[in-house]
Parts: sequence; structure tokens; C-alpha cells
Amino acid sequence: MRDCWEFPGGKVKVEESADVALRRELHEELGVTAVDYASFATIEHDYSDLSVAIEFFVVRAWHESPVGMEGQEIRWVSKLNLSEVTMLAADAPIVERVLQEL
Repeated sequence: MRDCWEFPGGKVKVEESADVALRRELHEELGVTAVDYASFATIEHDYSDLSVAIEFFVVRAWHESPVGMEGQEIRWVSKLNLSEVTMLAADAPIVERVLQEL
């Protein structure tokens, strides 16, 4: 899904809770330790070749400065500019909810 941005994240491992997976994935991908976060939404989305179920969190505080730990480009986008970013289709409802609620 070239030329699309997505929120950081990954798969929950067997016997791992969603919040443990959140902290692990943010550390692996961005080198940060989430310290203040809450569940925001859970969605299901069907792509042509796979179906995904995603739990989204709002992370309000973390330690360390984010960096692309796996060589990926990262960027901060303000809420005012979020609708201008081409996101993955599964993330679109979350973008709308962020714009309305946060």
C-alpha cells in the first residue's frame, strides 16, 4: 500500500494483552516507552486480500524521542493537517474520530 501513511503498531503476540503489545510495538518501532495511554477505538476492516481488526490507543505521554527504529520514515502531523495525509483505508475512520473528538 505504497504512498500511504499509517499509525504505528503491529500484531499482538499469543498470550499478550493489547496494552502490552502497544508498549512493545512503540518501543520496537519508535524507541519510546508509553507511560500514559488509553484505548480509543477498535475497528475491523476488509481489504481485498485480508481482514484486519485493530485496537487504537491514544498515547498522551512517553519517554524518549521518537525515531524510526526500523528505518521507516516518521513524521508528526498536527490535528489540523491530519485530513491532508493519505492514510491506509483501515485508519480512515480513526482519523475522522480524532478530528471530531480529540
